[in-house]
Amino acid sequence: MLHIPVLTKQVLQYLDPKPNENFVDATIGEGGHAIEILKKNEPKGLLLGIDLDSSQIENSRLTTKKFKERIILVNDSYLNLKKIIERENFGPVNGILLDLGMSSWQLEKSGRGFTFQKDEVLDMRYATDNELTAEKIVNKYPEKEIEKILSEYGQEKFTKQIAREIIKQRKVKKIKSTFDLVRIIEKTVPKKFQMGSIHCATRTFQALRIAVNKELDNLKEFLPQAFGMLAPKGRLVVISFHSLEDRVVKNFFKDIFEKGVVKILTKKPITADTNEVLANPKSRSAKLRDVIKS
Repeated sequence: MLHIPVLTKQVLQYLDPKPNENFVDATIGEGGHAIEILKKNEPKGLLLGIDLDSSQIENSRLTTKKFKERIILVNDSYLNLKKIIERENFGPVNGILLDLGMSSWQLEKSGRGFTFQKDEVLDMRYATDNELTAEKIVNKYPEKEIEKILSEYGQEKFTKQIAREIIKQRKVKKIKSTFDLVRIIEKTVPKKFQMGSIHCATRTFQALRIAVNKELDNLKEFLPQAFGMLAPKGRLVVISFHSLEDRVVKNFFKDIFEKGVVKILTKKPITADTNEVLANPKSRSAKLRDVIKS
């Protein structure tokens, strides 16, 4: 399945790359946004591409090989942005993009259980050296802790019921696969709530993925680092995919705006138009926010 980056036109509009400027793509994935930025910052502009998933670094190395003289690829977490920029002696940084969405490759080919539509191991790690997996959470964590994860990170309506059923089922047999977990959720959630616009397992899978990868904590630590590394007039563009992420970004932008150090270019989050949603359904939930440093 071909990966289509979301909100590409809007990313270019708000990041506004110009010839010879330098940019960071903090979650480069398969390089979709990076390629478009590299076309705009020719002839001497550089791009630093970061991804926690080593497989994605290899994927983006292939897709961006035409620009290999102007791109630096680093297999690391965007959480370490400041250290990476300093280590690579990269700068000045005219813009930073953080796209928090999962790529098509991760969903379709990684085999790590990110989707409830495939029967795969319950892994959900972006970095395979991470000791915590979704399987460990559902098989080892106490019921109250599972409840908390599903409630806080998934905003799941049937948190207590799902957590209780997980505990019950793991006493019978270890919960190993995505389909094992889906069966538990489908058994628990009332039938009338299984026919909604989103699958009844969506929120649970989201919650486990966030917990495994510490996504919200990492985002909170990344934002001040990113802002600090920007050159004057530099832009920070963030694309989020659910309300928890968007709230973190919105609140951070509001805080730095009140300190008088940025101009907010997106008073409301930018979303995909109807044509893009039809062409790329995953863009439906994407929200873009942008600030420019004073």
